[in-house]
Amino acid sequence: MNRPEELIKKIYEEQGHIQDVFFAACGGSLVDLYPGYYFINAESETMHPHWLTAKELIVSPSKFLKKGALVILCSHGGNTNETVTAAKLAKERGAAIITMTHNPDSICAQEDMNPVVYSWEDDTDEKDRPQGIVMRVLNELMKMQEPSYTKYEAVLDGLEKADRIVRAAVKKVQNRTWVFAEKYFNEPFLYIMGSGASYSQAYGFSICSLQEMQWMDCCYLHSGEYFHGPFECTDEDHLYILLMGTGAAREMDERALTFLEKYGKKYEVIDAVELGINEIDESVNEYFCPMLFYAMSVAYRTGLQDKRRHPLDMRRYMGVVEY
Repeated sequence: MNRPEELIKKIYEEQGHIQDVFFAACGGSLVDLYPGYYFINAESETMHPHWLTAKELIVSPSKFLKKGALVILCSHGGNTNETVTAAKLAKERGAAIITMTHNPDSICAQEDMNPVVYSWEDDTDEKDRPQGIVMRVLNELMKMQEPSYTKYEAVLDGLEKADRIVRAAVKKVQNRTWVFAEKYFNEPFLYIMGSGASYSQAYGFSICSLQEMQWMDCCYLHSGEYFHGPFECTDEDHLYILLMGTGAAREMDERALTFLEKYGKKYEVIDAVELGINEIDESVNEYFCPMLFYAMSVAYRTGLQDKRRHPLDMRRYMGVVEY
């Protein structure tokens, strides 16, 4: 298996200066790439990030998809048609690529795809899962390309601490997830809000954990956009889950919480600070909140699965019919 740090060094030596970084995948894999996009957008002085579903990269390729670009792709099974096609298109246009997959026998794991094959077991460390791998790649790239970058050691430290923080948080919320499931398993609709790097997990919690795995009607919202239309639906009957991250974006989550406390009744707050994320340096811990919130989505969907008697792997369309 390619080590992410060695792989990006090899690509940088061959490619030279990276001007654009594309993050392309589908579904939950696309969710895992968003924190990297957010990180480059916030921290880089020399690179422009682009985050989009793989199919959009294919049907409407950017003029910046060329030599000087790096495309990071992820497909858990390794054979997602859109992701494989996007990878091949990127290569044809002269961009460098890195693919991530769990399947060592897949197309994305072929050597010409510059693959990182990751483990996906219960004991797999967060730094060895897709979100961690992306941060490892980008941290090295920033160090090589931008002399003014000062957060390299803080990110390394965060990568070492993240797994312990996440596992402790899962234990801490276990009873909460059961209570939530008991109270809300039969809700007809709910909203999930987040902001900053953690907006990705509001999106993923909704489309993957609840819509795909529980067939529950729900909507993801950006905490900042809540006040530009969606808050008109707030009342004592609608259910909200609010993911409160850290960093500059947290003020948007806090504003949403203040409004929910005043006008709502049914809301669940999952706060990264309360769950220990501040053990990581405050200059970078916002980029690690999505790892924590993904684990929370797993814990909450498992509680719902048990109460609703709806197995997480049950599908009626995905992989069952043609689409």
